[in-house]
Amino acid sequence: MAGTTLIAAGGTGGHLFPGIAVAEEIERRDPEARVVFVGTARGIEARILPKAGRALELLPILPLNRVGLAALARGLLALPWGLLRAALLVRRTRPQAVLGVGGYAGGPIVLAAAIFGVRTVILEPNARPGFTNRVLKPFVGKAACAWEEARAYFGGKGVVTGNPVRGGFAALDRRPHRAPFTLLVFGGSQGSRILNDAVVAALPFLPGTETLSVIHQTGEATRDSVRTAYAQAGRAGEVVAFLDDMEARLGAADLVVCRSGATTCAELQVAGRAALLVPFARSADDHQRVNARAMQSAGAARMIEEKDLTGGGLAEAIRDLLADPERLRAMEQAARRMARPDAAARVADLLEGKAA
Repeated sequence: MAGTTLIAAGGTGGHLFPGIAVAEEIERRDPEARVVFVGTARGIEARILPKAGRALELLPILPLNRVGLAALARGLLALPWGLLRAALLVRRTRPQAVLGVGGYAGGPIVLAAAIFGVRTVILEPNARPGFTNRVLKPFVGKAACAWEEARAYFGGKGVVTGNPVRGGFAALDRRPHRAPFTLLVFGGSQGSRILNDAVVAALPFLPGTETLSVIHQTGEATRDSVRTAYAQAGRAGEVVAFLDDMEARLGAADLVVCRSGATTCAELQVAGRAALLVPFARSADDHQRVNARAMQSAGAARMIEEKDLTGGGLAEAIRDLLADPERLRAMEQAARRMARPDAAARVADLLEGKAA
């Protein structure tokens, strides 16, 4: 795909990593293509993309949805300057297409591109479209949707593509599921205090380290306290703030305990990994519960709601699944049946104007 493509993706890994997957597909098709990411200084993109050697433009945008009155006022005051900066960026880079991957960072750049007549596509990974994508609906050319429910919301602009994940997930081998097992725990790019506390409470009830090793991604804020809790429980475990190598970690996992954001679910599906999903109870439009329920209904995961989450109950669920390799394999097969490993290619087609 010749020329420049702008990808507005950031804030959290759930927004950023699908954008990276699409960028990889664009570059695979045309090594001369230029992909420039657009985000904010406060998002995960400011840390991840420069380390990966990717071009990143920062805009002075603040969130407007699900924030307090003071934060809303700051966001509204920053909006005109952010829109102007977005317009200047579009004029300077002259992209042939712009992709918005949800989140507040994407709004101004997609809107500016639409005003200048640039081909625009938004990616909606959830069954219920998010705030930014709802606002952008009248202005964009196409909406790439992971779920039919979202496609219906966007009418003729909606195309079911799936949620893009990086290519390494589809190449992961199937696990034999025998001791010693590996449990992977993560709560999204920023971690989850509720999930961390539940896993720590579960440690005394889990099989010993000779049978079960634990990889636990906590988020920066609670890494040290969780490490201390592991030591106090006499439990060895790899406790880290963030996982830069999620493909390899999923490849080594017999079972995953995690949240149920759209990107996490898509990665589990393409990788074919069984999971215990704990949806974030206050997610926008309750989308995590919707995602987890869909995975559970398909037989690909088991859902434990926050209100039912206890250390003992979580440990029991982990023990039950690890003791039943056939059930783990069945869950993995169900996850793969839900997967759309070609989602990045489908979104790239929309950016190229090839798909209806």
